[in-house]
Amino acid sequence: MKILVVDDSATMRKMIVKTLAQEGWNDVVEAADGADALTKLMGVDLILTDSDMPVMDGFDFVKAVRGYPTMSATPIMMVAPATAQADVIEALKSGVNEYLIKPFSAPDLLERIRMLLEKSTH
Repeated sequence: MKILVVDDSATMRKMIVKTLAQEGWNDVVEAADGADALTKLMGVDLILTDSDMPVMDGFDFVKAVRGYPTMSATPIMMVAPATAQADVIEALKSGVNEYLIKPFSAPDLLERIRMLLEKSTH
């Protein structure tokens, strides 16, 4: 399974990549913002994205991804601070399947990914 991790914080990306590796998910591509991520979508099975990033934020990135017919069913989890309930609602409206609030623990991240993947196969 190929996973795309999109976050402007290199530290956050490293933490997520390390957590994914614990589960044996080692095919991970990283991007620093939505525009960069759009160039790295080929063959991606799961997307984890932040909301607040320079160049292209997570909301616009998700909308762009959902515009590609081949990516319409790709599971997307937004991993972001919940600054307001409106952000969570906007994320879901833009096409996000799951929302995980920062800060989070590694077990929380893995559990949410497993749930998301299970939902996407049914």
